[in-house]
Amino acid sequence: MKRYIIAAAMLFSLASCNDYALLEQNPNIATSVPAELALRNVLSSLNEGAWNTAMRNNQFYCSNYNYYDNNEYNWGAASLQFTTLKNVIKLEEEALKSGAKALNPYSAMGKFLRAYFYTKMTLNVGDLPVKDALQGLTISTPKYDTQKEVFVQVLAWLEQANTEMAQLITNGDKTFSGDIYFGGDLTKWQKAVNALQLRVLVHLSKKADDTDLSIKQKFNNILSNPTKYPLFTSNDESVQYVWSSINKYPRNPDNFGNNATRENMSKTYIDLLKEYQDPRLFVVAEPAEAKIKAGLTASDFAAYEGASSGEDLADMSTKAGNGQYSFQSRKRYYGSYTGENTFVLSYPEMCFNIAEGINRAWATGNAQDWYEKGIKASMAFYGVTTPANYLTQTAVQYKGNNADGLAQILKQKYLAFFQNSGYEAFYNQRRTGIPTFLIGVGTGNGTRIPKRFQYPATESTTNKTNYQAALTRQFTDGKDDINADMWLVK
Repeated sequence: MKRYIIAAAMLFSLASCNDYALLEQNPNIATSVPAELALRNVLSSLNEGAWNTAMRNNQFYCSNYNYYDNNEYNWGAASLQFTTLKNVIKLEEEALKSGAKALNPYSAMGKFLRAYFYTKMTLNVGDLPVKDALQGLTISTPKYDTQKEVFVQVLAWLEQANTEMAQLITNGDKTFSGDIYFGGDLTKWQKAVNALQLRVLVHLSKKADDTDLSIKQKFNNILSNPTKYPLFTSNDESVQYVWSSINKYPRNPDNFGNNATRENMSKTYIDLLKEYQDPRLFVVAEPAEAKIKAGLTASDFAAYEGASSGEDLADMSTKAGNGQYSFQSRKRYYGSYTGENTFVLSYPEMCFNIAEGINRAWATGNAQDWYEKGIKASMAFYGVTTPANYLTQTAVQYKGNNADGLAQILKQKYLAFFQNSGYEAFYNQRRTGIPTFLIGVGTGNGTRIPKRFQYPATESTTNKTNYQAALTRQFTDGKDDINADMWLVK
């Protein structure tokens, strides 16, 4: 009898061993994460940094030392944020698991984050999977939606986010955890939602007459109903990343010896500041050493010189070494670990976007007032009080709601993007041609400024049929060409 009992126990044990799902569980690995921790991680990825490849491609500064980098536009594949978007889905799921209602701050934030990252991705490459995307094992080879369809969905998400946030605020459910920007204040995020809406609508300026997108109507709706669509009112309300002694500003005492003199300012940026006799120049850059030796002072605009991004790198290196070019302000950018805040979505940009929309007759309003607000806010970011005569000088005084006035708005927006907001300066230049980007042997790519990034190489191997169909639909030759025009700018 005892033998039968032992045998039965062994059979039971063997049967239990077949429960692989149970055996595969690792008690030391977390199977869930609090929504606030997932949100914190996603929000950190909004910050695109400063003094990096994007800022060189925006022609704010140049590398003069080939060992570290160059100024070429020989672009490859974009980094797409689908993994980050999976984390957005996860934080929404975890909020519900923890007992949150169907309508909760995390679900509203999720729509904003979807819109933000999809906008960034489509601006880089063009068409993208949306309807079939992020389905896991259900759809492993998603079809691509057209870029127009991507933007239709982005605008829908932003409208939904604004509505949901308004409802939550009215219901008294306006705070949440894990927010590294506004401390969980949904009233401030609602303003960010609408600032992003304005950014997206301006990016679509070439499609302003498309009835499916209703660009003009949506823009006018936001401006004409500030109660429904609240907006930023100052720099303090901007979405901006605050650096710390742990998360250090990209230029700091630790890397002074690596790049303080191996990077110099760009002519595209410096010449515009000089043209406007703009005091921001004295804050962000140093006078060229050779100019000082020639008798000029640090308060002379002529003492500052930027290099063309198209210059041969060896020539630029020699000239920088001879003191012919201005370096970034080493006192400002290498003097601490915390540097200056980095804008993700800023009040100055919003002001210029509103001015542009009014200039284009998308809405009624005073474009000059918003244009001047943007200038003053950008200067305030650098601790500069706008000089009394700055706004009245010929080059700066608003020329009206015409092409000349629009060019002024776009140039000032470019200046406000310095070391902020990732590739936004490039996207706006691609859309409008303002300011003129400098080219030459130093920029590579056949002395052309590219129009887009390529898709990640994995798309051609894991989703080849849909990938090729998207290329054929978008581009005449069906190639993943960085110099091809996407729908947005045609």
